Amino acid sequence: MGWFARSVVGLGLLLPLSVLAQPQPTENVTVTGTKSREVLQDFVRSMAVPTHSLDKLARWSDGICPLAAGLRPDFAKFIVRRLREVAAQVGAPVNERASCKPNIEIAFTGAPQLLLDRIKIKNAVLLGYHDNKNQLDQLTKVTHPIQAWYTTATLDLRGNMQVDGARASGPGMEIVYLCNPGTPGMICTMHLSDAHAASVTGMRLGDGQRSTLYHVLIIVDPTQLQDYGMGALSDYIAMLALTQVASLDACQKLSSIVNMLAKDCDQKSDALTSNDAAYLHALYRMSPQMNLGAQRDQVAYGMEQDLIGH
Repeated sequence: MGWFARSVVGLGLLLPLSVLAQPQPTENVTVTGTKSREVLQDFVRSMAVPTHSLDKLARWSDGICPLAAGLRPDFAKFIVRRLREVAAQVGAPVNERASCKPNIEIAFTGAPQLLLDRIKIKNAVLLGYHDNKNQLDQLTKVTHPIQAWYTTATLDLRGNMQVDGARASGPGMEIVYLCNPGTPGMICTMHLSDAHAASVTGMRLGDGQRSTLYHVLIIVDPTQLQDYGMGALSDYIAMLALTQVASLDACQKLSSIVNMLAKDCDQKSDALTSNDAAYLHALYRMSPQMNLGAQRDQVAYGMEQDLIGH
């Protein structure tokens, strides 16, 4: 058991059977509303947020390895199994090794703010991109009964990875230049500690760089979710784990699992919908090296193709 799991269990909340409903099979949900390209493009724009560093849509490039902690083992296995099933169905990579290092960590706790405060002190990189203390303080706030924090990374043309952050990791860069152009042979060196090199194509439509999900932290407060079954919670968690959702408060115009906890929303669903499956499938088929506009167009087109005939 790693630090994350020990911290969750250490909060003293191991969920009894009475708190969460028995696991339920996921039901098929009929998609309502129009599926015109314009509506699908609006859905894509409102669903996924681009990364801070590269301004592209992030998805998993390494196999997912989920870990659930803070609840009974049978419930934890159900959530992990469902997440792996959804990932495989939509084309996301799955790490099948039993000893894989967790990159999706799901914590069930009745003290979510306390856990988040501990993570801020011990491993703030798990909270995602932040430039300064004020931004970190804003990230360290629990505002929803199920909430996700995303750490992203940038992969260059050669596959070199740089975790996205205000400061670059690694040794930095050395730049050699002429100190005085009028004096032959006078060479100076400048060290840039927060810079790093990246291999790119130089093309406008696609520069060869891509954004990837590096780690996803999901914290669940079951004391606020007693009206929801395990199937609904598992599907909601799976959606948050496989794509960086822009807002948990926005009500999607097409039926979606992310509407489940959104306030004043008519298009509610307690299971992954055809729209959700089409979106995730298209996300994992799009070209990760293209610019944001092209990526969104590809995802909308992919959704349209998947939803034809539904």
